[in-house]
Amino acid sequence: MTLPPNTPLLDKVRIPADLKALPESDLPQLAAELRAELIDTVSHTGGHLGAGLGVVELTVALHYVFDTPGDRLIWDVGHQSYPHKILTGRRDRIRTLRQEGGLSGFTKRTESEYDPFGTAHSSTSISAGLGMAVARDLKGGKNNVIAVIGDGAMSAGMAYEAMNNAGALNSRLIVILNDNDMSIAPPTGAMSAYLARLGSGRTYQGIRDLGKKLTSHLGPRVDRAITRAVEHARGYVTGGTLFEELGFFHIGPIDGHNLEHLIPVLKNVRDNGDGPVLIHVVTQKGKGYAPAEAAADKYHGVNKFDVITGAQAKAPANAPSYTKVFAQSLIQEAREDDRIVAITAAMPSGTGLDLFGEVFPTRTFDVGIAEQHAVTFAAGLATEGLKPFAAIYSTFLQRAYDQVVHDVAIQKLPVRFPVDRAGFVGADGPTHCGAFDTTYLASLPDFVVMAAADEAELRHMVRTAAAYDEGPIAFRYPRGNGVGVEMPERGSVLEIGKGRIVREGTKVALLSFGTRLQDCLLAAEELTAAGLSTTVADARFAKPLDEDLVRRLATSHEVLLTVEEGSIGGFASHVLHFLAKEGLLDSGLKVRPLVLPDEFADHAKPEKMYVDAGLDATGIVRTVFAALGRSIRSATA
Repeated sequence: MTLPPNTPLLDKVRIPADLKALPESDLPQLAAELRAELIDTVSHTGGHLGAGLGVVELTVALHYVFDTPGDRLIWDVGHQSYPHKILTGRRDRIRTLRQEGGLSGFTKRTESEYDPFGTAHSSTSISAGLGMAVARDLKGGKNNVIAVIGDGAMSAGMAYEAMNNAGALNSRLIVILNDNDMSIAPPTGAMSAYLARLGSGRTYQGIRDLGKKLTSHLGPRVDRAITRAVEHARGYVTGGTLFEELGFFHIGPIDGHNLEHLIPVLKNVRDNGDGPVLIHVVTQKGKGYAPAEAAADKYHGVNKFDVITGAQAKAPANAPSYTKVFAQSLIQEAREDDRIVAITAAMPSGTGLDLFGEVFPTRTFDVGIAEQHAVTFAAGLATEGLKPFAAIYSTFLQRAYDQVVHDVAIQKLPVRFPVDRAGFVGADGPTHCGAFDTTYLASLPDFVVMAAADEAELRHMVRTAAAYDEGPIAFRYPRGNGVGVEMPERGSVLEIGKGRIVREGTKVALLSFGTRLQDCLLAAEELTAAGLSTTVADARFAKPLDEDLVRRLATSHEVLLTVEEGSIGGFASHVLHFLAKEGLLDSGLKVRPLVLPDEFADHAKPEKMYVDAGLDATGIVRTVFAALGRSIRSATA
């Protein structure tokens, strides 16, 4: 199809092969159009904007120089992958981003051949890229493997483990360090771009290889000493230090928004040399959109917004968010106890610890994207009598499970784990869904595991955790706002392992663990109206389990439902284990566990996800009638 001569360049580019047909002089205009398309898209969908704005030119350059998807391009985390999606055949679906049935907010292998690796948790790209590079070598392939990783993600130990392995294997791997926050080297200009182009070219690499050959006959120790001296000297000129020590050929830093600098360097790296290479690129998060550039977080994650003003749509102001309730409650407890300290793994605002840090800056520790270190660091604090609260999302705490087991649980250290984002998280999809924490924490001996039914219960659990010194304790709560219950002035210390009866009945018992309690109460109204007198209980604790409460419910009701926002193997498994051990399943009791589906749930609105999982009031009622061999229709007829 012939397009009009004034057609925007972006309309001519459906896939990277179309991009290569453009003259290099057109690429700045294409980048400008891509940036405008990105801003317009996210203004309608919400999502991660700042990171994508910062890599527009880099994305264009990579797809222009390399032959994707044959050349593998991996975006660490994936927050910055929206421009990549637009250029790789998904522009016509880009406004379905993070919507049910639409594009993922991260790279996803099942979505496109241009996404060779699924990402969302940080610091995985170099490891995955090295695996691909070694596989290529074993198969005799010649394609390039490029891993783009941000300076934040480089704070995680896994990135250095991968680089250390890559340097030892000496496989051909290209790592691009996208430095968009704390520059590892001074800001760059024409001279550093010239040095980067010189250092990445055939002449310099040839001289380096010749020098190695000339010194090799002097013996390995002398050869290694001379080579290291040369690389150290070069480091003073071009910035290569630690990366060279790990076995990477270091290039840069260079301006990541200057295509005239980027493209020659990428071409040189593509065409010359072997072994692992690291290109240090300096970019500006939020580049090209004034409201993002001016914002403290550079519009990292945004709601829908007005493109002209940058004003974001606000959620209805009703109940406070669980995260804010946690932060305010922890501040309140810390005023009473100077041993309380707080730890976050690069998520101060996400966990609410930015608020805590404003009041107690010397008692707040952001350790970077290093969940493993965060947990063991907290364990060390606990050994000295402090009261550490390691606030980590459910899905990110998975990354530190060995440390939770070995460094905390075995030593029975009183580390407190506020587990945010428990349950469905909506648009962030399966990589961020907090499904498994009850299962993996409650399986550990002497671990106390709680779940807040509402924001008032969360306040009680913060104080309970602060007061508990016998061992590790965790309390989970979801993303989003509370239910608007009356809040206590200060939380109360709960009796460990004791639940509560919220509503009395005689026929059906609903035992809730977590914030499904409100739906249990709604279901109880409907069941009672249908002639099924219903008890509703809030377990509060998965471990230690309130055995007296469970026994009472099991022996005085015909149907017992457990309801939780977690995976198979969690709260219900502990209840069923107790019932089986006590012989309480032999009496004809009809027990039905309601849990999250045994699948990695795709992105959608959380309310819809709970309906689909049968964890809303209607689903609970339906399960009760099914257990009794009745239908809702016959009951309401």
